[in-house]
Amino acid sequence: MTVIAEPAPSTGMRYADSVLDLIGRTPLVRLSRVTRGLGATEAQPLLLAKLEMLNPGGSVKDRIGLPMIEAAERAGLLQPGGVIVEPTSGNTGHGLAIAAALKGYRSIFVMADKQSDEKRSLLRAYGAEVVVCPTDVPPESPDSYYSVARRLVEETPGAFSPGQYWNRENPEAHERTTGPEIWEQTAGRITHLVAAAGTGGTITGTGRFLKGRNPAVEVVGADPEGSVLSGDAARSYLTEGVGEDFLPGTFDPSVVDRWVRVPDRDAFHAARRLTREEGILAGGSAGTAVAAAQLLVRELTERGRREAVVVVILPDTGRNYLTKFYDDVWLQDRGLLGESEEPAGPRFVV
Repeated sequence: MTVIAEPAPSTGMRYADSVLDLIGRTPLVRLSRVTRGLGATEAQPLLLAKLEMLNPGGSVKDRIGLPMIEAAERAGLLQPGGVIVEPTSGNTGHGLAIAAALKGYRSIFVMADKQSDEKRSLLRAYGAEVVVCPTDVPPESPDSYYSVARRLVEETPGAFSPGQYWNRENPEAHERTTGPEIWEQTAGRITHLVAAAGTGGTITGTGRFLKGRNPAVEVVGADPEGSVLSGDAARSYLTEGVGEDFLPGTFDPSVVDRWVRVPDRDAFHAARRLTREEGILAGGSAGTAVAAAQLLVRELTERGRREAVVVVILPDTGRNYLTKFYDDVWLQDRGLLGESEEPAGPRFVV
């Protein structure tokens, strides 16, 4: 990752050579309002949020787009004039689309139909083509977005798929950047990392680095109900860009110490509360992570662990979901507006 140049002696100007140089180095901010009611305030640990929506493309996935493309170029898998084809929930596609636009590649992204219209429109704004597939089919179905992407690679001359679910550059990008940033920003005082997982690259790479610096750092995974990553039976859920119905090769389960399983309702309400109380417009996967962090803060407070430093990764911006869970009518139509009639909420699972 290129560092922004120091001011030129003759001009004093400071600028990046391209928007790709602005990826990473996202800030931490304290969350204090969404922890109200979780026990005695004076006994609560410090909860810090890593604002990944401040990357140029609006998500943590910006960190992996360029490294995957450059690795393919070095290996001769992606030639000038080539085509990047990738199945994506949107954010990895945005990161790849930005890099493709600057490098002159054509790009085609395959998405499930549950992904927001905003995500598709953003991909098209970057000049990418978008193919939409049904959500409620198994990964091996010829209609799944994984299968359609494979077929497009086979049928398109010069096509290359970065394969974010299997590409080692995915977790390694976070081991090189996200983990070191958090370690430096907390002066090595981080005790707990909370992160949602999709491909598993973020939690694997970041957690691996932090545990390498301090094996006592506890990594807590946040997962939707219906995702197999936390051991649940695969079934449909509404939260986008997080959880899976298979185990990706980029995910190392041994890095995660504990899981919190979060229902859609709690994820969406946590994201909305984050926006309205902390002023941070974030996506549903951020809501999943925040709901898990709230449960962890409550537990640490009850145990008197006020010295703990909890970092929660907020993967993307809520601008991608304004017509979804930020819309009261959308929530109401799905029975998710207001208080839940069921006692189940975020909970730790073995």
